[in-house]
Amino acid sequence: MARINLLPWRAERRAVRKREFLIMLAMAGAAGVAAFLGAMFWMDARIENQIDRNGYLTAQIKEVEKKLTEIEDLEKTRNKLLQRKQVIEQLQANRSQMVHMFDELVHTIPDGVRLTAIKQVGEILTLEGLAQSNASVATYMRNVEASPWLGHPDLKKTEIKRTAEKGLPYDFSMDVKLRKPAGSEENLDGAAPATPGLPAATPAPAATPAAPAPQGAKP
Repeated sequence: MARINLLPWRAERRAVRKREFLIMLAMAGAAGVAAFLGAMFWMDARIENQIDRNGYLTAQIKEVEKKLTEIEDLEKTRNKLLQRKQVIEQLQANRSQMVHMFDELVHTIPDGVRLTAIKQVGEILTLEGLAQSNASVATYMRNVEASPWLGHPDLKKTEIKRTAEKGLPYDFSMDVKLRKPAGSEENLDGAAPATPGLPAATPAPAATPAAPAPQGAKP
């Protein structure tokens, strides 16, 4: 006798497949959640690491800025020291210029002229004084022009002063430029300096033979 299976095998098979699908779906969901949580923890770790690195870089930048500030302060101090050094070197180089200047003022001033004020701004020397006449002022200017340490006299004013001293009625003012004659560096090093205050025509005797003249001049 033939056997006929009347059980709902298709429905049972469908239920098994559905159950397997739900299990696979749950496993996939759990794997997705695990992957998401892992990625989140990994990103949090990277962010914390980057924050630590940023903090380290910020601290290093502050240290560098502090060192840069110290370097700027040192540069300012260095520039000030260099300026002082230049001033000292300039004063050292011109240590004898004042001596020559006053010596030239004594030798160039003619009779009938008296200085009342001397002002210096850089290389410009302003001379103010009283004179007997305009001719005395002109003679003074010629003497200044012939001086090896003074030159380029520029007369600013010359006028009769009401309250002038007796015999010196003219009040004058002129600018004079300081200069160094040729060979002045050798004079500063110890060589015999040129005789100050001599007119421009007097250096002619220096052209005579040098050997006999000094020997005859010494006692």
